[in-house]
Amino acid sequence: MNWISNYVRPRINSIFSRREVPENLWTKCDDCGTMLFHRELTENLNVCTNCQHHMPITPRARFEGLFDGGIFVEVDVPEPLADPLQFRDQKKYVDRIKDARRNTAEKEAMLVVEGEIGRTPVVAAGQDFSFMAGSMGMYVGNAIIAAAERAVELRRPLILFSAAGGARMQEGILSLMQMPRTTVAVEMLKEANLPYIVVLTHPTTGGVTASYAMLGDVQIAEPGALICFAGPRVIEQTIREKLPEGFQRAEYLLDHGMLDRVTPRGEMRDELITIVRMLMKLDPAVSGDLPSPADDVAEAAEDAPDDANV
Repeated sequence: MNWISNYVRPRINSIFSRREVPENLWTKCDDCGTMLFHRELTENLNVCTNCQHHMPITPRARFEGLFDGGIFVEVDVPEPLADPLQFRDQKKYVDRIKDARRNTAEKEAMLVVEGEIGRTPVVAAGQDFSFMAGSMGMYVGNAIIAAAERAVELRRPLILFSAAGGARMQEGILSLMQMPRTTVAVEMLKEANLPYIVVLTHPTTGGVTASYAMLGDVQIAEPGALICFAGPRVIEQTIREKLPEGFQRAEYLLDHGMLDRVTPRGEMRDELITIVRMLMKLDPAVSGDLPSPADDVAEAAEDAPDDANV
């Protein structure tokens, strides 16, 4: 028996050839610093299981947890001009768009879909903060208009999840023009007597807050979300005063009458189902996704023998 080849060499190889643990298996909570296993975090909708801090979540992942069975259909959004101003700072605008698409695997900063939540048909739109800070450009304006038009066409409520750093500077005045365009889209829903529900997530700032994000019939926010036009740091530097604790956070705005609800992400689906069915004058959702009593009675009547033929 060769001790070196049979024991020492395999032992050395095992030490230097250990598999490295993939870095994406664990995520550190931004608030409490707890290391969270990726599957556990995904199942909890990117909410920290230790401190309940709401971490960023993409619209697609949000919709998979929101819609019945995770099933939804994307709504087509008209494509705007790729680079209307031929803008360039440290790199070309078109290159920034390509990088964002490659990093997020999404077409743009807003996703529009349709489907059912609690057997209630809705149209939903969600902003992706990881795509150029969810900035509002011409595509986002087109997306909100497409969502409103689809909601009016199908007679469905529109639910919008906002998350943005404001208007997209690379599109200049064209991005600011999306503020009145989206306001008109919201008016289309109001004229059609259809509910428009806004869920403000962290962060919702700038021109987005100054337009469609604050025009909902019902304003809901996730816990701890920053909701403002100008940020706290800018305001403090301007007025040269210390702002109150929690200023411009969701709970502060709720206390001061700017929001209707602050709802944790895990409870958001049930909350939206209740609100939508109430505003659409529908019966309450059946608990556990069971058939309604009326359906059971109808099936029993079909199975019963016909007395006239006996």
